[in-house]
Amino acid sequence: MKTDRYIEDKSSKVEIGIPIEGETGVIDFNKLRSGGFIKQRQKDLFTVRCRVPGGRLPVSKLKKIVEVAEKYGGDYVHLTIRMSLEIPYVNYKDFGVVVDELAEADQKIASCGPRVRVPRACSGCEYNPNGLVDTQQMTRLIDERYFGSPCPHKFKIDISGCPLDCMHSNEADLGLQGAIVPFWDPEGCIGCTLCAKACKEDAIHSDDEGRPMFRPEKCIGCADCIRVCPTSSWIESARGYTIRIGGKHGRHPLHGTIVAKCLPEDRVPALIEKTLEWYNGNVEKDEHPRIGTLLRKTGMESYMNSVKDILGEYAAQNPRIPEPIILHPEEEIE
Repeated sequence: MKTDRYIEDKSSKVEIGIPIEGETGVIDFNKLRSGGFIKQRQKDLFTVRCRVPGGRLPVSKLKKIVEVAEKYGGDYVHLTIRMSLEIPYVNYKDFGVVVDELAEADQKIASCGPRVRVPRACSGCEYNPNGLVDTQQMTRLIDERYFGSPCPHKFKIDISGCPLDCMHSNEADLGLQGAIVPFWDPEGCIGCTLCAKACKEDAIHSDDEGRPMFRPEKCIGCADCIRVCPTSSWIESARGYTIRIGGKHGRHPLHGTIVAKCLPEDRVPALIEKTLEWYNGNVEKDEHPRIGTLLRKTGMESYMNSVKDILGEYAAQNPRIPEPIILHPEEEIE
């Protein structure tokens, strides 16, 4: 393996005294990267990526990371776009003591490579007024069960607690977005029209008597109508996740496509398992596409058939393939 000319090391391998991806001894930079030790430009120096599911880092772990960074890293740590925390400027000869000292606070190393990555999430309903679902609980479940599961390429799961979608579920291989289906009970309605005024999606209009007229096809499940109703005439009829699949960043970004609306939380684990099964089973030998790229090749029918029993009545009808984000709009004019 040839090294990048911007990397000062003359070799693409170093000898490591701890297991990395199940190996010890002389290990190449790509393997080290997969294990969470990312080669820097500077000779012998690596960035160590810490595992922080859902962006939640207990103070005890944070203190230990700072302590380790001061002893073995540079003069700062780096917060990644995926909420992980990285310690730059670590010499590969210190990997063993770095791993051991982080383990004192039960702080694990993250990983790269073709596998399920550390899930990303907002704070959810624990203390955020907009939160509709417990994103952190879901994050812990996903991290414990599926982190590191092998895939043809990287597989990122992002979880947003509401339709504000802070975690950009549209741009994840599998995106979860909290949603509530509202129901109007006319019994206590006083015709105050607050629900229609609160709805930003034009899903609720008021008639001449102030009573709401609901258009569910426009509703995105934000529950604003439920929040403002003074008589609790708007209530929750279902709670779950809008599910998107096939989004990605990178050189050729894709918009994820909605495959389910308000999927109950208890069905999410089965959906992840079946999705990974379909992904691993539909890639040709020696190919390593992201799942969105694969869906653009196969179409959505095969995938939707594989998960139909899980999605059930929550399945989207005739979902489109993930759409590319246009990088060269002038080409579209031709």
